[in-house]
Amino acid sequence: MYQLSDKGRGVRQMFDDIAYRYDLLNRLLSFGIDRRWRRFAVSQLSIPKDGRVLDIATGTCDIALEIAKQTDPSVTIIGEDFTQGMLVQGQSKLNNSSYGTRIMLVNAPCEEIPHPDECFDGITIAFGIRNVVDREAGLREMYRVLKPGGRVVILEFSNPRSQLFRKLYYFYFQKILPTLGGLLSKRSAYQYLPDSVIEFPSQEEFSSMMGDAGFQRLQYVDQTFGIATVYVGDKR
Repeated sequence: MYQLSDKGRGVRQMFDDIAYRYDLLNRLLSFGIDRRWRRFAVSQLSIPKDGRVLDIATGTCDIALEIAKQTDPSVTIIGEDFTQGMLVQGQSKLNNSSYGTRIMLVNAPCEEIPHPDECFDGITIAFGIRNVVDREAGLREMYRVLKPGGRVVILEFSNPRSQLFRKLYYFYFQKILPTLGGLLSKRSAYQYLPDSVIEFPSQEEFSSMMGDAGFQRLQYVDQTFGIATVYVGDKR
């Protein structure tokens, strides 16, 4: 059984602490345009009727609900997260959604997905891979549970390529956001999350990591001047 590291347990506790503010945090981090990014990310999937989709780091179920909107009613969605507090918030959303009955929630880490080999037609993870301590293990697990011909779609914050825009972006992340977040929730969380974005590998480096895990036909599409990136990979 996979054991979370001290860092992993710390990240899980932090998300438990801010779960009730998580949606607001995403809006602040993305300047409110994360919904559009999610719609685009989900549109990159191709799920057959009666298919199964795994949404890792499902959080408050925004991506899981978007998958339900964009797929046939026969498609089943599993939302997985290692933070119980996030799943509680997500379940509240599902209870108030007409799509809620198609989505089942599971408490588990990305590094040890509790499902058999080759059982999902598609996998998504939005704004979660940077919080996976052992990303290589997480990517290998995604590859393991994906069916041959299946696709993984990863949406993650990035570092803008434009030097000028990057400076403005970093100033907002490192100076304004922690102060603003501290007024709304735990300042330490609002400091960790921007730092985790800045430290995340470049688009080329992360795409290479996906290739090392076995994914093929790799591509990535920057969103909004590179604030976020959608990565796509297929299993042979």
